[in-house]
Amino acid sequence: MGLDDRKLAVLRAIVEDYVSTQEPVGSKALVERHQLGVSPATVRNDMAVLEEEGYIRQPHTSAGRVPTDRGYRLFVDRLSRVKPLSPAERRAIERFLVGAVDLDDVVHRTVRLLAQLTRQVAVVQYPSLARSSVRHLELVPISTTRLMLVMIADTGRVEQRLVELPGPVPADDVTDLRRLINEKLANARLSETPPLVQALVEEAPTGLRPTMTTLATVLLETLVERHEERIALAGTANLTRGGLLDFQGSLRPILEALEEEVVLLKLIGETEPSTTRVLIGDENEFDNLRAASVVSTGYGPGTTIVGGLGVLGPTRMDYPGNIATVRAVARYVGELLAQN
Repeated sequence: MGLDDRKLAVLRAIVEDYVSTQEPVGSKALVERHQLGVSPATVRNDMAVLEEEGYIRQPHTSAGRVPTDRGYRLFVDRLSRVKPLSPAERRAIERFLVGAVDLDDVVHRTVRLLAQLTRQVAVVQYPSLARSSVRHLELVPISTTRLMLVMIADTGRVEQRLVELPGPVPADDVTDLRRLINEKLANARLSETPPLVQALVEEAPTGLRPTMTTLATVLLETLVERHEERIALAGTANLTRGGLLDFQGSLRPILEALEEEVVLLKLIGETEPSTTRVLIGDENEFDNLRAASVVSTGYGPGTTIVGGLGVLGPTRMDYPGNIATVRAVARYVGELLAQN
């Protein structure tokens, strides 16, 4: 059965009050705090219907009601108006991120900022190499038989490899190799580089081919065969705010889940461009996170998504505020990456 506007208004009021007070909400309090325009008896009837439909429940012997996962889902989908950030919050985000000196600094500032603004656990995925492009490849001679290969991605990630050459290579040859490699690979997506690296070997002048073959092996390792993704985490202390009851009595399963990078990547690393994903309670596929909610989105320069970021906390969270903050921070990080 569909809920009419009045019952939806009652549900919205229950969610908002429960999030702000952490106390089960009674009909009397709803009538006093919200201009619902109906009597407490009508509100009680509406609450009975909401309970019957599974949107709210009565904890223990309390007279009040609290939202269920289903109630939060309806609130997020139909009722929550995303809170606009205040000018002060916007300035704070900009000031906090604008001083970053490199990619590591951007990620660590972002995760700390998210945790501070939302008072939840914040998770930021480093820009994924799989989604990056080559900005520049540098060859730095260490000796006549050793080179340092430096790959700089468009997301600011830097990868370095020491290359042992099959024999001494003159400085002029290093210059030629550098030019050939950059002509072929600059601006290519990392996922599309294997055939280009193969072509470098096939097209190399005869004199350079042995060195290029050695370089090609290291290039493939650097550009393609790097599957590990990195995650930054902040704000785990925020889990203890407001008591453990939010997490049905135990934080241990959630803390264990947060130690699994694979779990975190799955939670925040699979978000589509320009969408915000909200997973509530039982919607999480990981048993240990069934008492938590996750708000996440993708970030990157322009329309390119290179990683995910988000927050995790109790199902009793400020969804409109957290959605707005996660979106705004993602937008600023994307702008920063675009400027690099």
